[in-house]
Amino acid sequence: MEVSMKAEKVTVTIPHELKEQLLSLKTQLNVSISSIYKEALEAYLESKEIERWKKGAKLAAEDKEYMKFVKEISADSGDIYEY
Repeated sequence: MEVSMKAEKVTVTIPHELKEQLLSLKTQLNVSISSIYKEALEAYLESKEIERWKKGAKLAAEDKEYMKFVKEISADSGDIYEY
């Protein structure tokens, strides 16, 4: 089964100095500017998702009721019961 990715053109505005660095990197790596943007955006979005998970874990760890519940269920022996 083939997975098709739809691509769209996007316009961004960046400082001139950043554009010069981008063009230099493009030449050094022999890749397209689009591939650099795509990789940078993927890395940025992944880092933001990780931040969200860390924030959620921190909030959960600070929630005394939740941590009490976690401790209770983690004390389970793991036996399987049929009802």
